[in-house]
Amino acid sequence: MRWQLIESDDALQQLLAQTADCEVVMVDTEFMRRNTFYPEVALVQLCFASGDAHRGIPDNMAWLIDPLTINDPTPLAALFSNPAVLKVLHSGSEDLEVFQRWLGVLPQPLFDTQRAAALLNIGFGIGYRALVQDFCGVDIPKGETRSDWLQRPLTESQCEYAGLDVTWLLPVWRELHARCARENKLPWVLADGRDATRALGTENDEGYKRIKTAWKLNRRQLGNLAAVCRWREDTAKRRDKPRGWIIDDPTCFRLALDEPDTLAALGKIDDIPSQVVRRYGEELLALLHAQRDASEQDLPQPLSPPLNATQRDLVKSLKSRVRDIAASLSIAPEVLVQSKDYDLLLREASGEAIEPPVHWLGWREQTVFAPLRQALAGQNT
Repeated sequence: MRWQLIESDDALQQLLAQTADCEVVMVDTEFMRRNTFYPEVALVQLCFASGDAHRGIPDNMAWLIDPLTINDPTPLAALFSNPAVLKVLHSGSEDLEVFQRWLGVLPQPLFDTQRAAALLNIGFGIGYRALVQDFCGVDIPKGETRSDWLQRPLTESQCEYAGLDVTWLLPVWRELHARCARENKLPWVLADGRDATRALGTENDEGYKRIKTAWKLNRRQLGNLAAVCRWREDTAKRRDKPRGWIIDDPTCFRLALDEPDTLAALGKIDDIPSQVVRRYGEELLALLHAQRDASEQDLPQPLSPPLNATQRDLVKSLKSRVRDIAASLSIAPEVLVQSKDYDLLLREASGEAIEPPVHWLGWREQTVFAPLRQALAGQNT
């Protein structure tokens, strides 16, 4: 395996000019996210499936792009936005977040090798190292996994490690792509890639629903919680700090429940850090005060409580049906339906108006979710 660092705008432009006709590129990133809201991009690795060695782009060459020395990354953004170039990543959700933040684009079309392996029933959530071992008989060393990727200069060991993450991805992709083509699953992989970027590119205002005890609150308290969670999200982004460094979930819940109206009342909330009261107290009180004037129609709808015994039995029945569908398609069942989908299906069957997630549409709509809806309709008749 050979690798080369790209450490200037000119070198990046030259590389991408040389590979302009390439139709497939392997992609990976190294980033740090220890005490920030946003991932800090530290390295971008590319390996082009060009086969055009006569143009100086060998098949097994890793190009390591250093974002700390690149002033103009727009050529890279253009590559990732080019619909004629297939971007191949393994378990790319965090990489997508890096690109969204750094480049302002999300790569399309996208072939995720972890998703392809699940759709081929090789395994759900299988790691890159395991795929390389299975397909290529090579055990990739992981000694630099917890390396400080923002340090400079990068060590030889770091560059070797980073390069392996894309050069072995190339033969893995070729094998998975061929199998998907034979089984007519290639459109499914690409559709899931579109869903992944579409979901990341669409921000919603429902972070409060992820707080486990939120279902205990009435509508006005839920309005408080939604407002506090929006404020926390905006503050975390503005300060580029993890959400929990602003205020944690239990504190969000207690603020929504107790509705403090003075700094003294705020300070008496269980386990609220004194620095939160000092730094954000006035903001939080003003936020909660504004919520008192919210009209009933603007308040969130009540959240469903945890599933009861009857509902849990229904979920077991649905999971059994999903396993049958997956077996008929030779697909890992976990890739067909997400855990949170079962609760959403039950809510829909009970008559609640829901917004179907993007992955309920497309190829899954008739193959998976129509039969599940029919099964639930039969239970309710």
